[in-house]
Amino acid sequence: MTSQLRPRRSCLAVPGSSQKFIDKARTLNADQVFLDLEDACAPLAKPGARKTIVQALNEGGWGDKIRVVRVNDWTTEWTYRDVTEVVEGAGANLDAIMLPKVQTADQIVALDLLLTQIEKTMGYEVGRIAIEAQIENAKGLLNVEAIATASPRVETIIFGPADFMASINMKSLVVGEQPPGYDVGDAYHHILMSILMAARAHGKQAIDGPYLQIRDVDGFRRVAARSAALGFDGKWVLHPGQIDAANEVFSPTQEDYDHAENILDAYAWFTSEKGGKRGAAMLGDEMIDEASRKMALVISAKGRAAGLQRKQIWTPPED
Repeated sequence: MTSQLRPRRSCLAVPGSSQKFIDKARTLNADQVFLDLEDACAPLAKPGARKTIVQALNEGGWGDKIRVVRVNDWTTEWTYRDVTEVVEGAGANLDAIMLPKVQTADQIVALDLLLTQIEKTMGYEVGRIAIEAQIENAKGLLNVEAIATASPRVETIIFGPADFMASINMKSLVVGEQPPGYDVGDAYHHILMSILMAARAHGKQAIDGPYLQIRDVDGFRRVAARSAALGFDGKWVLHPGQIDAANEVFSPTQEDYDHAENILDAYAWFTSEKGGKRGAAMLGDEMIDEASRKMALVISAKGRAAGLQRKQIWTPPED
């Protein structure tokens, strides 16, 4: 079984063939780093990149970052070698394998079986290495719930916007932005919500894909805020300049975090014997109840994961 879900506010993409970028990634404040053997790695560079990735993972220096490798998708000739070489060589220092262009649950099952065989052969803990499933076309979206439940290893469901836009013939060349002519609403809302519902229904994380205008941090922040508002856990970052924005957007504000903690404390007191065993009570001008507690738990958990420290503490009313 995979470990407890870990913060993934910022998921940094790093070409697996670039030692320079890998070394730089170790020093950055991203929650997750994924070393890429797919689109960011040219075909002729893939064999060498596998070795570079194994060495980089085994050398360490990643701190508490989540260490992920994105392999090639199952329709290519590279996938099984990506998985076997990387996991056999550095499985003890690897947290997850990211599988791109997932279209069916069977593709997750196949990866799960291969990982299990390698873990047993190498003496690794079976099931520890998680799977991140990337949804990049219409078929994958239609099968997203089956994909989310195909293996207990599945930890995240990821939206891959560029390939998805191409797969449905979307009239746009700017990844993540609204297509020309779509002037009301959000063209991605159905896609994002479908991924989010499949993830939340089965205890997985939902991750938004990249924003390719890497120097437009304001644009990145605006697009990230869209998926964060829905409840996504994080977003890919392609450039160091996007990391702080992602960490901020996918973390609660200090005010919201303090308020959530106060709701939890107040509700616990009001429902206690001393607090009157009340199912609903007033916290200032706000009525709180069990639903309030559940909502506060979400914000509290996100704040703690982001390392926020409480600055305002609620105290029970005097008798």
